[in-house]
Amino acid sequence: MQTFPPRRDQTLVPASLPPDQPVKRFFSIDALRGFDMFWIVGGEEFISKLNATFPNGVTNLLAVQMTHTVWAGLTFYDLIFPLFVFVVGVVLVFSLSRIIQEKGKAVAVRRVLVRAVLLYLLGILYYGGFSGTIGNIRLLGVLQRIALCYLFAGLIFIFFRRRGMVVALVVLLVGYWVMMTLIPVPGVGAGNYAERMNLANYVDRVYLPLFKWDGDHDPEGILSTLPAIGTCLLGAFAGLLLKNETVRGQKKVFWLCGAGIAALLLGYLWGLQFPIIKKIWTSTYVLVAGGYSSLLLAFFYQVIEVWKWKKWAMPFIWIGSNAVVLYLAYNFINFNGIAQRLVGGPVKRLFGHGGNLLVATVTVGLSILLAYFLYRKKLFIRL
Repeated sequence: MQTFPPRRDQTLVPASLPPDQPVKRFFSIDALRGFDMFWIVGGEEFISKLNATFPNGVTNLLAVQMTHTVWAGLTFYDLIFPLFVFVVGVVLVFSLSRIIQEKGKAVAVRRVLVRAVLLYLLGILYYGGFSGTIGNIRLLGVLQRIALCYLFAGLIFIFFRRRGMVVALVVLLVGYWVMMTLIPVPGVGAGNYAERMNLANYVDRVYLPLFKWDGDHDPEGILSTLPAIGTCLLGAFAGLLLKNETVRGQKKVFWLCGAGIAALLLGYLWGLQFPIIKKIWTSTYVLVAGGYSSLLLAFFYQVIEVWKWKKWAMPFIWIGSNAVVLYLAYNFINFNGIAQRLVGGPVKRLFGHGGNLLVATVTVGLSILLAYFLYRKKLFIRL
């Protein structure tokens, strides 16, 4: 009987796969990544304007879920970032396993290092680069965290089998909890998880130079990067499952659902002692976000790969195929300003109270249109 997770050497590339045969592409992964990015490139603003135009219990609930939790707790929008990191872990299994098979581990390591450096530098550029004073440079941000997670999760994947990856995940999550719980913060003591009172914020305050997003600490800070690597490793485990051709598609969905539920239960139970906090990426946040990510992946895989229903997800696939490009474009291209030029002024006034919703709709539409153009022209810009 086949058990999961299988040994890594059984999952990466089937022995019968010729070197020149393309690796199967799972559109469900692109769709999930696009679904995740959709909310960043205008979906969240659309929900906000929808609630303002048609206020009711449902739209208000949706609008609340499109905001970040102030500190402890979890909303849907708090899942956007870890879901993307999770998908990075899923994808690296496919990309690196091919390189390892064809060119060896040394080439795979170089690939990981180059991609991580490029993504890190893009992160510096995204937050203003060197346009201001030295003190305004943000060394750790969203893209920089993705780069570091990809770097370390990729290296762990290259050099360790499944058991070693499990050990690395446990060490990262439990080790972070031990540090946050037992190492005292000067003037505060140990085991305090409140903002500015916890060890992660203290480490940023003392050791993270230049600009910090929250004044004296950063939500993508130094110490909290450790458990974030665990989020990427959870995605890698999901990637190993999807890549295992000895497991039927429907069974993969069952495993993803089972793993997701188990992670949620463990995360919420552990959260009674170690709160679920995005801004310091607690170990419980890793488990809960990973659990929901696994369930979302199971849903997209079931519908697109098992049931073969793909057309409904094409806008997400367009976005997901160039996710980083869309993320950067949303920073450098004023989609909202373009939308205002197209449907602002008299057109917006013509729609009365719904004018802002119209502008938000066009803004989202422009993002999707750019994604469609890149996809149709087969312009897949990958780092």
